[in-house]
Amino acid sequence: MSDIAPEARASWQIPDFDAPLWLGREHPWCVVVPVINEGERIQKLLQRMQACGISKLADIIIVDGGSSDGSTNPATLKNLDVSGLLVKKGPGKLSAQLRCAYAFALDHGYQGIVTIDGNDKDDPEAIPRFIQALQKGVDFVQASRFISGGIAENTPASRYFAIRFIHAPVLSIASGFHWTDTTQGFRAYSRQMLLDRKISPFREIFSAYELLAYLSYKAPKEGYKCLEIPTTRRYPAGEVPTKISSFRGNISVLSTLFRACLGRYDA
Repeated sequence: MSDIAPEARASWQIPDFDAPLWLGREHPWCVVVPVINEGERIQKLLQRMQACGISKLADIIIVDGGSSDGSTNPATLKNLDVSGLLVKKGPGKLSAQLRCAYAFALDHGYQGIVTIDGNDKDDPEAIPRFIQALQKGVDFVQASRFISGGIAENTPASRYFAIRFIHAPVLSIASGFHWTDTTQGFRAYSRQMLLDRKISPFREIFSAYELLAYLSYKAPKEGYKCLEIPTTRRYPAGEVPTKISSFRGNISVLSTLFRACLGRYDA
């Protein structure tokens, strides 16, 4: 029997998506990897995950925002231990992709979801520690390169300043939880938290990067157990693989931050 009330499920706003690859659920946990035209980066990440034996602990689900570079060929992904490929057809960017994947995961009974960016900046060796935290009752696990044991390599100076002196402090004050690394998507959520109607993540208002800031603000406010764990985040020397670029893009991120902290996305 599903723990999702039919009337609640009917209210979820999910972009249209296809599932050209789905091998079924094997584990209580899944790792969601959002991608769009990541090329060799997603292949390298999946190879690293394969070397870490991640598929023995959790099912790997790729959610593609509309890649055109051939990097999400189902046969290739299957050979790299991927259990599912979802391809978003509806509008929106990262948050829309995540709504597709999280709804799919909850519908298929997963007890917790780890998300790692598909651009190979994060070290997947930490994924088992995310799952262990979920198993111990943590509802929101956030990666941090800035706490003891974490490693930040080649972080652009402007990005470092914005995270350490604007984004993380503002979210910490607004949420009541001390965050240190709030813009990256390497994190994990419990099923209970994502299904809470006071949080309601399945809304069209979450289209671009809003969902990340909103959940960092809202989860502590609603009393959910949050934790940061040390991780490694490496930027390639001389290259910044990110979908957030330009002055306008950074202003948009800050606007989203303040809207979240002012409760503008509250359910």
